[in-house]
Amino acid sequence: MTELEQKQQMVALAKSLFERGYSVGGAGNLSCRLEGERFLVTPTGSSLGRLTAERLSVLDGDGNLLTGDKPSKESVFHLALYRKNPACNAIVHLHSTYLTALSCLQNLDSANALRPFTPYYVMRVGALPVIPYYRPGHPDIARELEARALDGRAFLLANHGVVVTGSDLTDAVDNSEELEETAKLFFILRGADIRYLTAAEIDDLKNRGK
Repeated sequence: MTELEQKQQMVALAKSLFERGYSVGGAGNLSCRLEGERFLVTPTGSSLGRLTAERLSVLDGDGNLLTGDKPSKESVFHLALYRKNPACNAIVHLHSTYLTALSCLQNLDSANALRPFTPYYVMRVGALPVIPYYRPGHPDIARELEARALDGRAFLLANHGVVVTGSDLTDAVDNSEELEETAKLFFILRGADIRYLTAAEIDDLKNRGK
């Protein structure tokens, strides 16, 4: 895929997320790796529903702006994940309704906020570690994510939203959608007698992959 095609793909996927209510206003940001250890990032304050390819930010590995508009202030934690996890090629950060609601609950399991009860949650995400609360843009978010970058494919930012990784941008978006649906089901099923997957069933799914 050419760099222009990657930009056009980011615009299209971001618009799809916005139109389906996964982000509102200027919330959320996306990124992906480009050739030459460069990174494509959505600009600061931009709506995911109104991006244009030529205004997307292109950064080097140190976060210096090469072309495009000023990047999201949260690009710092995107770069931290890329540095620590070479398998991560794209990142989606959303304030989607159900995952943000989940992030506001007390006493979540810091190792995994969602106990597995569907197979695709296990195959696509696996677990959902919780990052303690810091104000948006705080450098400690990047520090926490870098320290836990190899713990999973997604991370819940307390009282904030979710960060989801992928092998490419389409994969990261697919993982985000599956995770939001799992959170929605979690709230629908609250108070019900849920049949959680057993350890053996979880291991079987992990061995099969996506």
